[in-house]
Amino acid sequence: MKKHKNNNGRPHYLNPYFGGVLLGLLVVITFYITGRGLGASGAVKSTVVTAVETFAPQHAENSPYYSKYIPEDKSPMNNWLVFESFGILIGGLLSGVIYGRIKKFRIEHGKHTTSSKRLIFAVLGGALFGFGSQFGRGCTSGAALVGSASFSFGGVIVMLGIFGTGYAVAWFFRKLWI
Repeated sequence: MKKHKNNNGRPHYLNPYFGGVLLGLLVVITFYITGRGLGASGAVKSTVVTAVETFAPQHAENSPYYSKYIPEDKSPMNNWLVFESFGILIGGLLSGVIYGRIKKFRIEHGKHTTSSKRLIFAVLGGALFGFGSQFGRGCTSGAALVGSASFSFGGVIVMLGIFGTGYAVAWFFRKLWI
């Protein structure tokens, strides 16, 4: 397969403007088909509920949190958000194959840090983001992207808060990348 490279010899990515248009179309199509927007935190919640229900069914039934997400007639994994997340994973892998970014497993980091330190901070950041999405009742795609697309004032405020906080703290963590 032909590898697509730009002038710097780095892997080629999809044009961000074209990607943004595709993402916007996806949000519109999702609203039309499902009556609601996108979001990945619902898939994580379904996976956690299914795991707890499988390994500790009594706890899941007696827990006010878990029990409200366990439908009587089907599995929590039978949720379209779970399939959406699998599609995101497959789409990312397909993009990496098409544009020649998949070579071997590697942890990208800057010259001022190590692979293990970068991995620890990535896992810590992901965990904090996951807890935050539960407190905020949704992830950035659900709160900011879909909220803004539906002209929700709260969605715009959430988006400004997410990106504003990201820009404010990025300076402190920049040595993990550069």
